[in-house]
Amino acid sequence: MIDIAIPKGSLQNQTLELLAQAGLEVRRTEREYSAKIDDPRIGKVKILRPQEIPLYVAEGYFDLGISGTDWIEESGAKVVKVSDLNYGKQGPGKVKLVVAVPEGMNVMRALEIPPGSRVATEYPNLTRAFFSNLGIPLEIQYSYGATEAKVPELTDVVVDLSETGSTLRKNGLKIIDVMLESTSELIANKKSWENLQKREEILAIDTLLSGVIRARGKVLLDMNVPEDKVDGVISILPSMKNPTISKLWNSKYYAVETVVDKSQVNLLIPKLKRAGAEDILELEISKIVP
Repeated sequence: MIDIAIPKGSLQNQTLELLAQAGLEVRRTEREYSAKIDDPRIGKVKILRPQEIPLYVAEGYFDLGISGTDWIEESGAKVVKVSDLNYGKQGPGKVKLVVAVPEGMNVMRALEIPPGSRVATEYPNLTRAFFSNLGIPLEIQYSYGATEAKVPELTDVVVDLSETGSTLRKNGLKIIDVMLESTSELIANKKSWENLQKREEILAIDTLLSGVIRARGKVLLDMNVPEDKVDGVISILPSMKNPTISKLWNSKYYAVETVVDKSQVNLLIPKLKRAGAEDILELEISKIVP
């Protein structure tokens, strides 16, 4: 049985949705930070700040956790990275840890920042290492949030997470460098990973979560195709590997089934109709397990 830590805050909604889609729905208890997952492989479930989770997992308080790449690297926690879950607070994809300065500042890259500048950030360790590698001594100020609002009165430079850069631009800042790309990651305690039984349970959870991630943006297309039209339909039909084709009983039709990107479907279906496909079904997929 494994104990799991899941993030509250900006990653919480996406994490709870992922777990529910994987059949691992999180049920809150009367205690705010405690929860339950009805699965025989899972014991204790805690909802904690993502900043804390990597160290708690590294120290063995939890066998498994979900946190962002940014906090894993900032904490320096020695954990096993099981898989990228590829989502942030707004949905699928990665966010960037960026260096930003005021629009009017005549600096186009981090290497040009004047020595002794004040840098506000929630990531002092990553920031210190980044500018140390550039050979630029700076005054690093720990920020407790709303970092972009502190320029120029309280700080000269900002190091912060950004998805689109719009919040920084609204505050008169421009991005001049990217320190790190971050996404949600499934991480494990090293001793738990070395335990064969626990590793099997961890990999089982990873299979369920990764299956949901792979299925996002995909749909299953089923259709019937006359025998003399099969080659034409197959020639325009994308698939993960090869489409599945089976002969319909006592007819001159074939059933064709394949997985395609949902973004292609609206353009693909009319082409399939023109090529001779009939009875086309578009079906949602909950998991794809290779």
